[in-house]
Amino acid sequence: MVAGKQGPGAGAPGPVACGVGGGGLAAHPAGWRRRLLPANFAMSIRFPVSAKDRPVKLTKSPVFAPADRATRPRCTAAAMHPRRPRQLPRTSRCLAAAFVAALVTPLHVLTPEPAGAQEVGPANGALIVAGGSLSDPAVFARFVELAGGPSAPIVIIPTAGGGESYDQYFRGRRPFEAAGATDITIVHTYDPEVADTDAFVEPLLRARGVWFTGGRQWRLADSYLDTKTHDALWGVLDRGGVIGGSSAGASIQGSYLVRGDTRTNTIMMGDHEVGLGFLKGVGIDQHLLRRNRHFDMVEVIRAKPELLGIGLDENTAIVVQGDRFEVVGESYAVIYDHDATLEGGGLFYFLAPGDRYDMAARQAFRPGRSEQPLGGITGTPWPPPQ
Repeated sequence: MVAGKQGPGAGAPGPVACGVGGGGLAAHPAGWRRRLLPANFAMSIRFPVSAKDRPVKLTKSPVFAPADRATRPRCTAAAMHPRRPRQLPRTSRCLAAAFVAALVTPLHVLTPEPAGAQEVGPANGALIVAGGSLSDPAVFARFVELAGGPSAPIVIIPTAGGGESYDQYFRGRRPFEAAGATDITIVHTYDPEVADTDAFVEPLLRARGVWFTGGRQWRLADSYLDTKTHDALWGVLDRGGVIGGSSAGASIQGSYLVRGDTRTNTIMMGDHEVGLGFLKGVGIDQHLLRRNRHFDMVEVIRAKPELLGIGLDENTAIVVQGDRFEVVGESYAVIYDHDATLEGGGLFYFLAPGDRYDMAARQAFRPGRSEQPLGGITGTPWPPPQ
């Protein structure tokens, strides 16, 4: 284990319930009319029956007028005027309609969903997921900015690289130093028991940004999955920080681990299939176009159609906040969605720098004067393999 303090040079509001008068439902033992009325609902209702019947006033503590219960007006077909029933005033009709709607609307529809609930991405913080061979200074600068600026504590984890050891002079720190970062710590172990200790995770408890460098993603899973380190990584996001990674450091961020086999990186569904899960229901591939890998993810999505597949070319990244991401860098991101095909029958499609994608809605957008869905994509599921 190597862990020092510093190196050299130092996803929409839910449904809204509309009530009348702003009150909640009043429970009352005197029958369904009182039990379902809002507590501060107050209006006069005239039933067009005989002249001796009086209007009934419903108040915050609804009690019928002190007349005989036997003579109180009943809303029955026999009691209604046979020819021209008088209409209630417009305001009263609106209130009555709202009351009826409340009676027939299921309670779960009236209950708003928790604001900010996420389906795919983290509820707090941000992710940067890069496709390998990352050299774009703007991406590293964006990471430092999301971490909180040049003085923010940043941890770099080089474990995927497979080296015998890593010290505080690890060259993977240089792009972050070039982006202005001044508080960088290198943290590494291959031993999950070490990764499960308080001493090892201490630098992560103050970190505002964590970066995974490239190599083989199964090494990251073997070392950190389900340890205190894993918990501390979630803590970085919970504090509003950023987690990023390139190549293997990209794939490990999904819940499904693509190319996780220990024998070779050409096996898409290997002996390691569980990632750190910062993106739920997502598998991530990298070096996509440079290494002619753009058809490889089809195998995974056919086997696991519930997954969203994301492929990233080299020197390209997505910046994730909530359930949405934006493509940055110099090349393309590719979307594999089993329930979407191109108009010409293609099984995947490309997003250019600046394009955005909603992972929960499975909807792509292209920038313009206003955000518009990307054209040419249908809701037709993939056909069965030939």
